[in-house]
Amino acid sequence: MPELDLADITLHYEISGDGPALMMIGGMMSDSASWAPLVPLLERHFTLIRPDNRTTGRTVPWNAPASLDIFAQDCAALADHLGFGRLHLLGHSMGGLIALRLTRMLPLAGVTLAASAPMRLTRNVALFETLLAIRQSDAPDGTWLRALFRWLFAPTVYDMPGAVDQALAVSLAYPHAQTADAMAHQLAALRDYVPDDLSNLPCPVQALLAADDLLIPVTRAKGALNDIPTHVIANAGHSIHWDAPGTVAAHVTEFIRRFP
Repeated sequence: MPELDLADITLHYEISGDGPALMMIGGMMSDSASWAPLVPLLERHFTLIRPDNRTTGRTVPWNAPASLDIFAQDCAALADHLGFGRLHLLGHSMGGLIALRLTRMLPLAGVTLAASAPMRLTRNVALFETLLAIRQSDAPDGTWLRALFRWLFAPTVYDMPGAVDQALAVSLAYPHAQTADAMAHQLAALRDYVPDDLSNLPCPVQALLAADDLLIPVTRAKGALNDIPTHVIANAGHSIHWDAPGTVAAHVTEFIRRFP
């Protein structure tokens, strides 16, 4: 089991594939398994490095200090440990914010932001706080996930019979799911987020936005991204790499080939 012992955590990560190195950084409540739809599409071209951010997955302990800067430091330590030289990064949601911090910490070939932009929406923090309260209440198992899915998936998912129930069953069965306590610990890191300065970025950056994203609305995201080249993917919600994995993989592959 790939692990890296750091000062205050043991960082779990997955690595597969062959070719230029691509580190994939998950968002809120997500670990290395969250990239499942993209892995078979990308590992034939790239070496995929997928860490479990502290508070998630098999990285322990769950309650080590957490912040956007600390998440980024963990990724930088992993990159140094693996010794791949210049990396590409793909960050989803909060993972994109971590990737932006890493542009000032690592020699990078390029960064792809997926359903991510440097902005702090108080509404989103309130949403996660409400979901956490539901999870900590006496509500039936999965109630909070059903509430979350409405914000994650494209509307078309709800037109597919059984799709939401299947997603719920898979989520509840996942053995390394983030606990409620760890979720609260990670949320505190998001609550303190200060948007990054995008001036003078030291490497190429592109953004992939989802047309139906309720958490990161396209119009507002474009304003926060300034002049970063942006692609809007149709029929996708915040779970952009689950709703449109082929399109996301194509954009990532083309970008890495342009900026090796």
